[in-house]
Amino acid sequence: MKKKLLSIVLSIAVTATMLVGCGSTTTETATDATEATETAEEATDAEETAEAPAEEAALDISEPVTLKWYLHGSTVNDDMAVMEKVNEYLGEKLNVTLEPIWGTWGDFDEGSTLAINGGDDVDIYFTCSWSANEYNAFAKKGAWVRLDNPENNLLEKYGSDIWNTLPEVLKAGAQIEGSDGYGVYALPGYKDFGTQNCWDINVTLLEECGYTLDDIRNTDYYGFGDILKKAKELKGNDFYPLLVEGLVLERMVDNSIIVNGDSGSLNVLSYYIDPTDVSKDIGSKVVNKYATEEFKKFAEKTREYYEAGYIDPGLANKQTANDLRTSKQLNADYLIGTQSYALGYEVQTSAERGIEVAYVPCTPPYVDKTSTQGAMMAISTASKNPERAMAFLNLLNTDPYLMTLLEYGVEGVHYNLNDDGLVVFTDEHDNYQPWRNGMGNVTILPPQEGEGKDFFTKTFIPYYDSAKAIPAFGYQFDPTNVETELAALANVGEEYALALCVGSIDPATALPEFLDKLEAAGMSKVVDEANAQLDAYFANEQ
Repeated sequence: MKKKLLSIVLSIAVTATMLVGCGSTTTETATDATEATETAEEATDAEETAEAPAEEAALDISEPVTLKWYLHGSTVNDDMAVMEKVNEYLGEKLNVTLEPIWGTWGDFDEGSTLAINGGDDVDIYFTCSWSANEYNAFAKKGAWVRLDNPENNLLEKYGSDIWNTLPEVLKAGAQIEGSDGYGVYALPGYKDFGTQNCWDINVTLLEECGYTLDDIRNTDYYGFGDILKKAKELKGNDFYPLLVEGLVLERMVDNSIIVNGDSGSLNVLSYYIDPTDVSKDIGSKVVNKYATEEFKKFAEKTREYYEAGYIDPGLANKQTANDLRTSKQLNADYLIGTQSYALGYEVQTSAERGIEVAYVPCTPPYVDKTSTQGAMMAISTASKNPERAMAFLNLLNTDPYLMTLLEYGVEGVHYNLNDDGLVVFTDEHDNYQPWRNGMGNVTILPPQEGEGKDFFTKTFIPYYDSAKAIPAFGYQFDPTNVETELAALANVGEEYALALCVGSIDPATALPEFLDKLEAAGMSKVVDEANAQLDAYFANEQ
């Protein structure tokens, strides 16, 4: 069966050539990742799914339909000019009218889950491994249509163009156990599929404080004190130099990563990686990170920074933290921030914020099943038009005109193209800013000024193809046996986790209380279950 898996992976070289100018994207990472993903039975399913038919089924577009589409991470105040052109184009192509719901970083989690649980007639949802409508959990609940269902294979019929274009590691990562068996329940976005957490640096202010990027590179979180103090003195008491997303901050400092299949809102489980070689096995075990010495040290330092006035107290409020952080980023109201990085992001953020932005990595990019599920589009089981929804996603991800229109807006209004064909945004772009990596296949977009005209083909794609897989790439935690405990743990986490990770409560008293309540809620049982599954996973890989 391993030989069969290898034959699947070798198809990368063929499928990658479908990207204009891409060249080969065959990598050792993709080989390792695919081999690490499936058991023997699942590998057979993966092979069948990956093989698209010679031609797609004819789509009946005789009747007009409206598709509602729920997106994440948007800053969209006015989409009228964009949607007029989008719907004119989609009307001709698919007889579709598109109604986007521009979820923001702050309101998406609550809004999307309410829509799903309330039975709203949304057709397509953004989902991923880290949002409240987490891909794996909601696939098990029956929220998503299985796209490769043998009885009505939407991928084969209406989505083979994009499916054949995706790197094999993304296709492998999309295959999970859901309500309709093992298969694909969402279309992965071809974006930064290697996770890389970075320090987000306001270089303009850093240099005003008398420091350089080397001062950031040559220290770590525990050595930021003097730099943060200088910025606070320079900008005044109302300035908070350390702009953090609490749970991301902890992962950056301690090199802990999300366990795929864990709770999307709390992530009670952690798996540690080597920050210099992410593929190195450092004793693969799942742990309660809050009980580690690493977390205690982190929480104590974060509390010190908080009490010194370096962290905005508003970042401890789950309901407002994301919007507050986004606002402060856009206004360049910070010195050092946290960011899950996408290659080339400094070009976009420097232009948006009117400063020089740089990103300093904490680790090399790494690939796990969580990262391959970093941004996906699922068709709701409540959709009355799943075939048209799949056809729309296929068109969106293979048609540069449509993707560029929805991502960047209208040429001549929201952006212009310079002599090299690179995107230069206008002031109107402030009113129309979808999250570039949250929509789909970024590799068919024109690069932005500063990225270079060959950015995607010669820089972006090779960079992520070279990302290494973690030792437990294909491991996916199945919470079925401990769902009651996970629900109780999530309730406990709501009280303590974010507050500890931004320093708003004292770990000297709060951390022992937190650990006692976690244990009473069944933490040990969940950790033991996760490790039993992890041991079984490694045993099957031998």
